[in-house]
Amino acid sequence: MPNRIESIFADARSQHRRLLMPFVCAGSPTLDALPRLLPRLEHAGASIVEIGFPFSDPIADGPVIAAAMHDALERGITPDTIFEQVASVRGQTDLGLVAMVSVSLVHRSGVTRFIERARDAGFDGFIFPDAPLEESAELAAAAGEAGLTATLLVSPSTSPERAASVTELCTGFVYLLARAGITGEQEQAPEVEQRVSMLREVTDLPIACGFGISTADHVGAVIRHADAAIVGSALVRRLEEAQQAGRAVETEAEEFVADLATGLINMEDLPGVG
Repeated sequence: MPNRIESIFADARSQHRRLLMPFVCAGSPTLDALPRLLPRLEHAGASIVEIGFPFSDPIADGPVIAAAMHDALERGITPDTIFEQVASVRGQTDLGLVAMVSVSLVHRSGVTRFIERARDAGFDGFIFPDAPLEESAELAAAAGEAGLTATLLVSPSTSPERAASVTELCTGFVYLLARAGITGEQEQAPEVEQRVSMLREVTDLPIACGFGISTADHVGAVIRHADAAIVGSALVRRLEEAQQAGRAVETEAEEFVADLATGLINMEDLPGVG
């Protein structure tokens, strides 16, 4: 059976489409929000959703996501809970589901056991944001044996030589950081053309860009060059604010992602681009 992430990107490429990939933090803005959010995100235009596994020392996450993870841990979220929640809704959505998880959490359970549990719950792949390159081969191999993808991060300052080494271990897609630093909303759209072009020289995998993408205009600017735009902090913040204001977080998520999706462009409408 083909991997869902690979199939989604392959279908998009064949149809000259680009993808929207929202990030949500499991356990935020409430402990049980995740199963309610996922179908609404798909309805709004998301193709793949990254699900963040809260960790006490998040890597590269800005204040919004770090606070959401802290609050989720305070509410009692655990990997077990996340697996149960994903399993409960997997049959209701065709979304690609990717676990963004620290290698510390994976090693705590054991690499093979964690990956197999994620697969059984309904995940399609992983992003390992803090995996040292030297340890990534084991993670990628274990994910591959389970039929899941494994994605690593490429920073704006990564040399072409090191980028080639990183992307060689990736499956499914490559995660390109659109900006240096930590996650968070920005006013200006990131400039990714040169970095995407460099990556296309060393890999045939789809390229998804994240960090600082927070509006439909940003999405449109990024997917003129990359295969997908990732939006995290902007969505997480809106969900937290909706919860505090007593508004339905599912509705907030659907409306915001539907607005972001207006930035998606059909590459056939842009001669010479894609």
